[in-house]
Amino acid sequence: MAIHPTAIVSPGAEVDASCEIGPYAVIGPKVKLGPGTAVGSHATVEGDTTLGQGNRVFPHAAIGGPPQDLKYRGEPTRLVIGDRNQFREFCTVHLGTEGGGGVTRIGSGCLLMANSHVAHDVQLGDGCILANCASLAGHVVVEDHVIFGGLTAAHQFTRVGRLAFISGMSGVGMDVAPYCTVAGSRGELAGLNTVGLQRAGMSDDQIGRVKEAYRVVFRSKMPVAEALAQVKAEMGAHP
Repeated sequence: MAIHPTAIVSPGAEVDASCEIGPYAVIGPKVKLGPGTAVGSHATVEGDTTLGQGNRVFPHAAIGGPPQDLKYRGEPTRLVIGDRNQFREFCTVHLGTEGGGGVTRIGSGCLLMANSHVAHDVQLGDGCILANCASLAGHVVVEDHVIFGGLTAAHQFTRVGRLAFISGMSGVGMDVAPYCTVAGSRGELAGLNTVGLQRAGMSDDQIGRVKEAYRVVFRSKMPVAEALAQVKAEMGAHP
């Protein structure tokens, strides 16, 4: 274990022997750091926070702080983080709240760039990217492999489907369907994230089925329930 002599590691923290803790970093008493995790200089990991293996917390990041929720009164809530995530400089990730289920959760293989924010009770899937200054408000659910461009924001309680792409400087005020691109200060659908689908290894046939489902649901002017029923009847539940 490589712990810089100026770092403050609480005696109650569970730190794997392979971890690295940089100068002036602070590790709280309820923190658990998995194998190969590195915490950079001046970073803070506090609260009831668990990080899996191979995570990297860069300098000045603040992980596991109390939620920015005026109803929070210090209830015992948690932050659970998977493996191989990167938390870049000055990003913030907060504990859950009792009213939101008590757990903020981040999957594996995510990149949270500088000054990004993950609020209380967010459920962030695997392989997601939050570019610089992207912010997720409380209770947001983000499925796997979603990309948020710089200076984006997602409103409380919204849900973003897998492989969606949120263009820079967009505001997500309502749920985003899987595979779609959203753009605008009050984000509107701007088509499919075809580049993301190709990178995810989808075949031309699969992408074609997604395009047809998109056309039926969002471009046919049919009532949503009727459009979804048609998609399921013609393609099954997962086009």
